[in-house]
Amino acid sequence: MTGVTDKTVLITGASSGIGEATVRELAAAGARLFIGARRTDRLQALAEELGPHVAWQALDVTDPASFDAFAAAAEAAFGGIDVLVNNAGIMPLSPLAAGKRDEWTRMIDVNIHGVLNGIASVLPRFVAQKHGHIVNVASIGAHLVVPTGAVYCATKYAVWAITEGLRQEHDDIRATVISPGVVETELGNDITDAQVAASLKDWRKKSLTPDAIARAIRYALEQPEGVDINEVIVRPTAANM
Repeated sequence: MTGVTDKTVLITGASSGIGEATVRELAAAGARLFIGARRTDRLQALAEELGPHVAWQALDVTDPASFDAFAAAAEAAFGGIDVLVNNAGIMPLSPLAAGKRDEWTRMIDVNIHGVLNGIASVLPRFVAQKHGHIVNVASIGAHLVVPTGAVYCATKYAVWAITEGLRQEHDDIRATVISPGVVETELGNDITDAQVAASLKDWRKKSLTPDAIARAIRYALEQPEGVDINEVIVRPTAANM
């Protein structure tokens, strides 16, 4: 299968930001979308706006059973699964000396376990059908570390490594990691350190909009069979991040 038209694409973290922009981009390209997030009111509104080729279900990516049910519901709705976009993520930045252990644990659960749960839910299907594409949204933080970002960057390094391992293990399955630079989204709205939150606003004075990342995802998905876009890094022009 080539292109995006008539492919069934699962997208996590689809209620806002990069996830929502990717839903809109791929819906316009003719894909069937099965979208998940915790904020079901936003999912429902998005599906109703975009029409019958977009369906939704509540999803907690940290819960393996929730992800398994999400994949099963997508298969029941559209007859199969071709693509998973693991987009859900959180970024409560803080200095390590702040000792915010609960936030570290939550980042690891969402950003790493959430990706692994998604892979585990779809990979047996992809192996059986001998095709499939997993797109993991990482970050420029997968390539560099900044103060207050040690744990967040560690989780995104992990996403990069997991994607590369997946690529090496399966000849019939495409694996792509998308590494955005600074993007204007809700990511980071859960930062509890006031100084770090203020710094994030400064970092975002020159930002990408989420549709830039959605186009990168579409580009990776539209490649012909035999072409695997392994990684795309997308940054604002002339920005450090």
